[in-house]
Amino acid sequence: MLAALLLLAGCQSLPAERQGAEEVGAVHPTLALAQGACGGCHAVERFDLSPNPQAPPFIAIANRDGLNASTLAGWLRDAHNYPEDMEFTLDPPQVERLVEYIVTLQDPNYQPTVG
Repeated sequence: MLAALLLLAGCQSLPAERQGAEEVGAVHPTLALAQGACGGCHAVERFDLSPNPQAPPFIAIANRDGLNASTLAGWLRDAHNYPEDMEFTLDPPQVERLVEYIVTLQDPNYQPTVG
């Protein structure tokens, strides 16, 4: 199933206004994990809006002051930090894969959306 999701995701094309920001057809190998584990609440891709307005998009998380791979991994590993409505756990390899993906969203020119 994971292979099918990755294959399907690889077939999607980006709208013209997004083509300069990401390589067309390029899919991060952890995108399916992020979508499955987190996508019900968080926007996991760069230009998406979170389905749950209370859940920050991954791009906002990636661009928080002081966030780096180590601080993010520590937060994701410590399940007691999760809000109550996030009742799930991640195993260490999943944490590392999600961290690797989320830090790819860091952008020195990031501006939070107002709304």
